Parts: sequence; C-alpha cells; structure tokens
Amino acid sequence: MVTGNDDRFRITVLGSSGSYAGPDNPCTGFVVRSPGATVLLDFGPGTLGPLQDTIDLADLDAVVLTHCHPDHWLELPVLRNVLLFFQPVTPLPLPVYGTAETFRMNREVTVPVDGRDEPFEWTVIDEHSKLRIEDQVWTFRRTDHPVETLASQVDVGGRTIMYTADTGPGWHFDSFPSGIDLVLADASHTAALENRGIPHLSAREAATRAREAEVGRLVLTHLVPGSDADTHRAEAEEAYGGGVEIATPGATFEV
Repeated sequence: MVTGNDDRFRITVLGSSGSYAGPDNPCTGFVVRSPGATVLLDFGPGTLGPLQDTIDLADLDAVVLTHCHPDHWLELPVLRNVLLFFQPVTPLPLPVYGTAETFRMNREVTVPVDGRDEPFEWTVIDEHSKLRIEDQVWTFRRTDHPVETLASQVDVGGRTIMYTADTGPGWHFDSFPSGIDLVLADASHTAALENRGIPHLSAREAATRAREAEVGRLVLTHLVPGSDADTHRAEAEEAYGGGVEIATPGATFEV
C-alpha cells in the first residue's frame, strides 16, 4: 500500500510492444499508482526487470490481467518464483484478478512446491466485475478480440484512466461512462492495414474513438516492433484533433 502525502494518480509504462517484444521495449505491462494503492496492470514477458526499477515489490497491492494472450501475462510465473524463493514480501497472498482463460493457463504452468504456500490468490473477473483496490475502483468492458479481453477503467476520486487492452474496431470507448481523463489505446498498426480482419486498432481508429468519447488525453500503446511511432502519432493527431502521446518504457502519465 502507498503511504504518505502523495496525492498523484498515475500510470507508468513497463513495456508497450505489441504482440512481441522489441529490442528495447518489453511486452505490455503498466503500474497504476494512486495515494492508496499500487496495482500491476498486465505483465508481459520482460516486464519484471522494469517493475523492480519502478516500485518496491513489497508495495504491490494487486495484479490485474486483461486476457490470456501470453504477451500480456506470462511474466507472472516468474514473479511467483521471486515471491516463493527470494523475496517473500508480506502480506501474502497477493491478489491476482484475471479472466477464466488466463486462470486456467496459469494453473497449467504452475508447479506446486511442497511446504510453501502459494503467493497468489486468484479471483476470476469478467465484464460485469467491479473491484475496489484500496482507493482505486476498477470496472471492465469486453472488447473486440478473439479471446475474452477486458478493457479496464480505474477511477480515483473522480479522476479516470482507461486502458483498452487489445481490441479490434468492433468496440468503442464510449461503452464506459463519459469523462475519461486519460486513455492508453491499442494502436498496433496504421490506417493502411484497416479492413483486413486484424483484431487490433489502427492509430486512426483509436484516435477517432477517443475523440467520439471526448477523452481528455490519448496515449497510443501496443505498437508492433519496427513501427514508426511518428507516423502513428501523426495519423492519430489528425483524427483526434489534438496532441497524442506514445507509451514508451519508463514513461509516466498523470491525471
């Protein structure tokens, strides 16, 4: 739990590469921090290192996983090893919230260890779930993706951050209530690849949805390695009608 007089509500990028890691950018992972809580949102391969640069593991209050695709959660078994054998932070078990498919996959790769209690306490969530993690209120919507995938909105004292997770063009941001201050949006490709059945948004599609939902601030994430970030940004700014930012490792966005 976060303590002290820090009243900031912010999200820090651990990694933001779409589908697979880039040379200098791990797969997807974020840390959501508020005055009362520190929550890990998705935990793709390569994100444990930057997580330790960002927070003390003992300050972690919960983990939220949006879907079962490995680039969004497969660092979790590595964190389990840390908590079992090297840094048994207290209190344990650490709450982990994820879809039913993610829970089943995690169970398949988890090897019980005699004499040691499991460091995670799993709760299955879906689009109807509502979580209160200290001062953070989490709500979810199912997106347009081949597996059950949950866009996540976090509210702290009337300030909101929304993360689309992975989604195709069949889902719109305004399925959440209006008044979103900051969106981190899947923008895996550009408009040149629209209408090809790709289950992700283009930068233009993400920006159009953000404008329609009157989002206060737009950050593009999940760009496929090798993408030209400036091209994504320019395409999004034209559709959004304002400045657009790119999620890069170590960047922190505050509301």
